Amino acid sequence: MKTWMIVALALVVIAVPEICTAQQAPKTIADTKGFEPPNPKLEYLGRWYVDLIAPIWELGQTSDLGKRRIIPITGGKFEGPKIKGVILNNGADWQIVTKDGLAIIDTRYLLQTDDGALIYLQTKGYRYGPPDVMAKVAKGEVVNPNLYYFRISMGFETASPKYAWLNRAMALAIAMRLGNAVVYDAYTF
Repeated sequence: MKTWMIVALALVVIAVPEICTAQQAPKTIADTKGFEPPNPKLEYLGRWYVDLIAPIWELGQTSDLGKRRIIPITGGKFEGPKIKGVILNNGADWQIVTKDGLAIIDTRYLLQTDDGALIYLQTKGYRYGPPDVMAKVAKGEVVNPNLYYFRISMGFETASPKYAWLNRAMALAIAMRLGNAVVYDAYTF
C-alpha cells in the first residue's frame, strides 16, 4: 500500500503544475518584432451638406434597442479637393434612438459627382449629448455642435475608375445637425 500511495502522490505532484498551467491564459503568438501600428494620418476629403426637408417617419418602439425613425435624405452637395458633386434625392437615415437619447445613425444614399459618376455612400455613427441640448436639436434649433457628440464612419462603393480609390477608403466625419440639414467634414485615413 505504501508504494501505491507514493506513486499516487508522485503523480499528483507531477500533474498539479500541468493542471495549473492549463488554466492560465494562453500565451499569444503575436509579436511586434519591433514594429508599432502606424499613427493615423487624416486627409481632408470634403464637406457634406445633407438636406433633410421631408417629414420624418416615426415607426416607434420596434425593438428593445429603441425607437426606429426614418429620416429621408432629400438632396445636398459635397465638395473637397478630389471630389465634388450633389447628393441625390433617394436616401435615408434608418436611425434608432435609445431610451437614454443616443441616436444610432445608419444612412444610405447616392452621390453624383460633377463629372457624372455615381457613388453609393453608407454612414454609421452616433449622436448624443445632454438631454436639454438634444431636445433643442430634436426641435430643429441650431445648437453649438461643441455641446454634443456627432461622429460617423463612411464607406463608399462606385464603378467609376476615376473614383475607384473610394472603394478602398475609410473615412471619418465630425457632424452637426442644423435644423433640416446635417453638415459634416470628412477625412480619409
